Amino acid sequence: MTITEDTELIARTKSAVLKAGDMIKEQWSQPKDIRHKGRIDLVTQTDLQVEEFLKNECRQILPGAGFLAEETAGGGTLGESTWIIDPLDGTTNFAHNLFGVAVSLALWQQDHIQTAFVYLPLTGEMFQAVRGGGAFLNGRAIQVSQEQDLVQSLIATGFPYNIKDRIDEVLPAFKKVLTHCRGLRRMGSAALDLAYTACGRFEGFYELGLKPWDTAAGWLLVEEAGGRVSRFNPEQEYALGADSILASNGVIHEDLATLLLDADPA
Repeated sequence: MTITEDTELIARTKSAVLKAGDMIKEQWSQPKDIRHKGRIDLVTQTDLQVEEFLKNECRQILPGAGFLAEETAGGGTLGESTWIIDPLDGTTNFAHNLFGVAVSLALWQQDHIQTAFVYLPLTGEMFQAVRGGGAFLNGRAIQVSQEQDLVQSLIATGFPYNIKDRIDEVLPAFKKVLTHCRGLRRMGSAALDLAYTACGRFEGFYELGLKPWDTAAGWLLVEEAGGRVSRFNPEQEYALGADSILASNGVIHEDLATLLLDADPA
């Protein structure tokens, strides 16, 4: 039996995510213990505490499941049942007291993401999806935008942490998209970007170099809200850990993909 068939387990998972968000809010105004994983890649004590809390909660919800988590289990692999955790997506935002932070939790079973939660504690928005059961924001069904014209579309993107090494890939795509859409936003949290695409605030989102915990929950949200997720090449299905992701309302997908492929320096 998958978790999607057990409403009690889904409710317990949602409760754990909400409590994780409460931890972030409680520490929002406190001094932050900021460390560097890379030149511009940060981790705080809050990241670590929230991840450990979620792992402990998930062990009780689904004993025996594995973990693929940003801070403490990044070297894990996808097993029969695997929790995929980003305890605080948008750590740089958190360090600078910007609102764009998210708790992202997804469960991988039977070779697919089966259930997903993206919680934005500073805005109180809980995005939730179950495979085959639709996507929801604070309990209300959501769907992707129906905009058909890329020129009228608002697009989101992000930059990889190794931006110095990939600047010649990022800037041509940025220029192409920016000059062919209504506007381009960089919110600083891929989980937030995907959730906003799912509920129609963005028509599309693209980024390079993301990790499985960045995209797992948002991927299911977009698809269950009626959208489409692929790599930059729309003929290539998205897979966790793929170097590129393109998510959209589905209608502008091919047009946005064409811009990204045209901008590819290779």
